Amino acid sequence: MNPLTTQESGKPALKSLLPWRRSAVALLALTALAAPIALYAAPPGTQVTLLGIPLEFLLFALTLVGVAVFHNQTLLVALTGLTAITAYKWGIAGFEQGMGLDGLLHHLNHEWVILTNLLGLLLGFALLARHFEDSGVPRVLPRFLPQGALGAFTLLCLIFVMSAFLDNIAAALIGGTIAASVYRYKVHIGYLAAIVAASNAGGAGSVVGDTTTTMMWISGVGPHEVLHAFIAAGAALVLFGIPASIQQSRTAPIVRDTSDDVRIDWDRLWIVGGILAAAVATNVIVNWAFKDIAESFPFLGVAVWVAILAAMRVRQPEWGLLPEAFKGSLFLLSLVFCASMMPVDKLPEASWYSALTLGFVSAVFDNIPLTALAIEQGGFDWGVLAFAVGFGGSMVWFGSSAGVALSNMYPQAKSVSAWLRNGWHIPIGYVAGFTLLLLMLGWRPETPHQTTHEVGATTEQGIAQLEQKPGAPLAYQPQHAQESIQ
Repeated sequence: MNPLTTQESGKPALKSLLPWRRSAVALLALTALAAPIALYAAPPGTQVTLLGIPLEFLLFALTLVGVAVFHNQTLLVALTGLTAITAYKWGIAGFEQGMGLDGLLHHLNHEWVILTNLLGLLLGFALLARHFEDSGVPRVLPRFLPQGALGAFTLLCLIFVMSAFLDNIAAALIGGTIAASVYRYKVHIGYLAAIVAASNAGGAGSVVGDTTTTMMWISGVGPHEVLHAFIAAGAALVLFGIPASIQQSRTAPIVRDTSDDVRIDWDRLWIVGGILAAAVATNVIVNWAFKDIAESFPFLGVAVWVAILAAMRVRQPEWGLLPEAFKGSLFLLSLVFCASMMPVDKLPEASWYSALTLGFVSAVFDNIPLTALAIEQGGFDWGVLAFAVGFGGSMVWFGSSAGVALSNMYPQAKSVSAWLRNGWHIPIGYVAGFTLLLLMLGWRPETPHQTTHEVGATTEQGIAQLEQKPGAPLAYQPQHAQESIQ
């Protein structure tokens, strides 16, 4: 039995009843807020607010509180919150594209690509991590890692580097797999938080290292415009990496397997490399040569699965991992879809302090939809924003895709209180890295990437683009211009 997926033994009778009680309390708590919505006699199209706050935000906030409190029933809480928000948007507030089923279907048409990509990556990289674990490399690697805290910090640095050119989900899962091997599954929660933070930090300055920076690239932000995020990310790595490495070295030493029977399965290692190469190549090619269709099909998720299926003749993946991985993925997708239904026009004006705030918000408000909202608003220093929303999600386990993926391997990490208590060094690293970046380079908001004549194909589109909010990326505007014309 895999120690990563087992629960600690305790009082069986109490533990058998506790999930049901928590489920009932979570369901009642969300229903208590959803009930007034159903009874509210507001005409369709009315935006309900409480103390000036749109009701969608309150419902989503309650969902996140439920996730934090009932961390053993996160999927139930997320699905209940999703149901409540969708029902409210369907019957009262309406979606951006309309009311009822028609509005929901139009909204799904806008969101299905990113949701499908996320699902494909989360499930595919779960199989990839097991291929890597079975390759034998995690058993050989301890021979080359230093002992003590230095070895733990070296592993975090490797994860940081990997994430700069791989997806941060893959870097976190590979790092978690290595940690499970070298520490014989005795991994401190503070170190788990550091693994997630290292993967998010490493991807913050690379347009192929994180879904959020890839989204910026798709919208017209140049790769050089997020590169300075590495200044903040590198400083943060030192500040959280050292105390996290000390935590881990006190919990368990690196175990070296010196037996001669350890052999590397090169076929599995080539499969891992092939899957990662397919993901990176697809990401680069589609966003470089086919930007016009990048948002119309889940190329990245499909590429990963084509590579997995193509490798089946060489080595079979461990399909038994998929049911549990799917549950974790469904939880994340529920939160992403909830976030996509939030009112876009309620974000604060773009500034360095709003970017700093968005970093803290991304700890509980998934950074992918948060980045989409910021891109639509425009006017940001994209390197500062990339670090804020990318690294900020590390402060809570469900704040980033990498955290959710790693928590599927280590269920004990699905506790907000334990994560915050043991990962106290993550917010310190965030604030220090953010401050250093501003002191060195200052706040440098975006400049237009294209002129109206380069973007607009018709006079009507050009006029619609001029009516966009100041600072909105022009490469991102034709789609919105079309919508305004329609």
